[in-house]
Amino acid sequence: MNRFQFCVPTDIRFGEGQVACLPEELAKYGKNVLLVYGGGSIKRNGIYDTIRTLLKDFHVCELSGIEPNPKLSSVRKGVALCREHDVDVILAVGGGSCIDASKHIACSVCYDGDPWDLVKDRSKMTKALPVAVVLTICATGSEMNSGAVITNEETNEKLEINGPILYPVLSVCDPTYLYTLPERQTASGTVDIMSHVMEQYFQKNDGAYLTDRLSESVLKTCIHYAPIAMEKPDDYEARSNLMWASTIGLNHLLTVGKGGAWSCHPIEHELSAFYDITHGVGLAIVTPAWMRAVLSEQTEARFAMFARNVWDVTEADDRKAAQLGIEKTAAFFRSLGMPSTLKEVGIGREKFEQMAAEAVRTSGIAARSYVPLDQAAIVKLFESCAE
Repeated sequence: MNRFQFCVPTDIRFGEGQVACLPEELAKYGKNVLLVYGGGSIKRNGIYDTIRTLLKDFHVCELSGIEPNPKLSSVRKGVALCREHDVDVILAVGGGSCIDASKHIACSVCYDGDPWDLVKDRSKMTKALPVAVVLTICATGSEMNSGAVITNEETNEKLEINGPILYPVLSVCDPTYLYTLPERQTASGTVDIMSHVMEQYFQKNDGAYLTDRLSESVLKTCIHYAPIAMEKPDDYEARSNLMWASTIGLNHLLTVGKGGAWSCHPIEHELSAFYDITHGVGLAIVTPAWMRAVLSEQTEARFAMFARNVWDVTEADDRKAAQLGIEKTAAFFRSLGMPSTLKEVGIGREKFEQMAAEAVRTSGIAARSYVPLDQAAIVKLFESCAE
């Protein structure tokens, strides 16, 4: 097991009705609040009215319309609002997109240059406004980690900023807020959670036994509860287990003792940067294709372990067990209504070379990932799931 440091300073308030803590907690930072949210679903389901009532004694300005793949232009709007209204604390109400945009806004307000500078050079991230969260979609785990992914629509780049100043100070996680999610969002969110866990599970260090067992438990939780949540959206047990799986799936607990670069995410980030598809949808296509591409004599033992411990495969032969685990993963994603080919989401071959080159340029996939992949290998992977 590798050396590691584990420190997550986010205050999690989990369970029905926990949103009532907002006035007391936000008042610790001041009275001027930037409320950040997406397309308006929080107004239809009543969460918006609840929060505005709770914050009646605060000065609240709003940034709405945050995109599913949050854009740099939205970050710039948020920075302007924070400066105009002397904002003390940012409240993100939504899923990973709203939280990521809020994190980027929070550190960009404290920087004199353009927000994209902080993506290109993280050393320029020195201060940030506090960010609080009311989670309404479980997927990215951004409610309890220090990362944020932003798309520069001018350059078709989708990249991450990361640093300890970006941890949310507070995250309210109420599973009842997931009841009104469309099936598609529940499905793509589940794929995203599982992909986060698998990115940490498939790493070169095989000695983090406890970390691997925790990862397998989170994966089995998703497999068990996602179909229940989709069939019965107001099942509190299913929603609460999926919500907590999302949170611990990317709060660094499942990567301690391991480390290394990710594989599927940098590949998918190019798909959503160039074509603006839903992140979980892209991962549902890319992940099984990546598994098939990297299965070899060197990796079959870990894939067989994954198959046996996550999917209950009983096959004794490692290669056959590994293949069964991969196909069960692909079949599960399809059972959630996720696509399995790029053709299904309208993506052709014309940008395969460009996207593969960008994936290599912007990540450690060619040198530090579980199985290093160069540009040619990524193009081949794209071809394998083209149609």
